[in-house]
Amino acid sequence: MNERSAAPGALALVESLVNTLDVETGADALDTREGRDRLGIAESGLEQARELRESLRAALLAHAGHRPHREVTPLGALLSGAPLYVAVDERDGSAGFAAPAAGSPLLTRVAAAVAEALVAGTWNRLKACEAETCHWAYYDRSPAGRGRWCSMQVCGARAKMRRYRAKEG
Repeated sequence: MNERSAAPGALALVESLVNTLDVETGADALDTREGRDRLGIAESGLEQARELRESLRAALLAHAGHRPHREVTPLGALLSGAPLYVAVDERDGSAGFAAPAAGSPLLTRVAAAVAEALVAGTWNRLKACEAETCHWAYYDRSPAGRGRWCSMQVCGARAKMRRYRAKEG
């Protein structure tokens, strides 16, 4: 839906997962085998992936200053079950999160992405569009970090037109 470039680093996974659902049309990419395969989701993990997606959406709405779109399992509760491993270089003592192994469960990969983004200071820049018919995830690259819509040409223009018409009427 948006013309923005993908979120940096592992946040692209979070952005991709949230954007598997088109809120306006109800089309869900996780309904298709290709959509699930793209994110490494087995059919048996579909409900957990959807629960995670909506908890992430609620967190991204909070980043933009908005209430959750609906009642969801708190993201922290979901991520608390994911193992994260800290790797320490024996030569210089530097530390970082170990990348999850290929084929790791989605929850582990998302937890690692969130942890990486926290360390990088980018987590709060991943937001959900404030338009109620959208809630698409986007990475806010605006200097002040006050972006509101996934697309100024679509969601932003619609919101501005609604405000203009409300003043006229």
